[in-house]
Amino acid sequence: MIKIRRALISVSDKRRIVEFARELEKLGVEILSTGGTARLLKENNIKVIEVSDYTAFPEMLDGRMKTLHPKIHAGLLALRNNKQHMSTLKEHNIGLIDMVVVNLYPFERTVSKKGVKLEEAIENIDIGGPSMLRSAAKNNRSVCVVCNPSRYREILEEMRLNNGAITEETCFKLAVDVFELTSRYDGAIYG
Repeated sequence: MIKIRRALISVSDKRRIVEFARELEKLGVEILSTGGTARLLKENNIKVIEVSDYTAFPEMLDGRMKTLHPKIHAGLLALRNNKQHMSTLKEHNIGLIDMVVVNLYPFERTVSKKGVKLEEAIENIDIGGPSMLRSAAKNNRSVCVVCNPSRYREILEEMRLNNGAITEETCFKLAVDVFELTSRYDGAIYG
């Protein structure tokens, strides 16, 4: 079982995210978030720590750089049963991230628009999102990764049944979702 204490939420598709985050908060989960997602959650009275405050590094390059930071990826990739990893995190004051809720910029929808310019297509190639999804999916024995809003309800149900925890089997299944999504996403960009 993976106890969810801290979640990073950064979504392009914001359907049902307020309700999901509110339930995570009720379950005692600390929420990190970025840009528009953080704003939306705050507007709905959900306590959020902005990633830029967490990393002590501002978003930059018109939002192109938000989550590509050691405090994010080390918190996702650290093996919880590896004493050296845990010591390194402690030495650098890096906390664990137990859940990542990310969906990607709408590249396919953007390029399907009539008359779309190459510059707009390029700006809709997500970099940080796939990186976080892959980091979390790689470490699915310790991190729950959610890339599909249709999974929110089942995840919350499992967390309620397990005192805020998710089974390793569920986390593995969610990691498979991620690799299927990122493979399709990269294929669309290549195409």
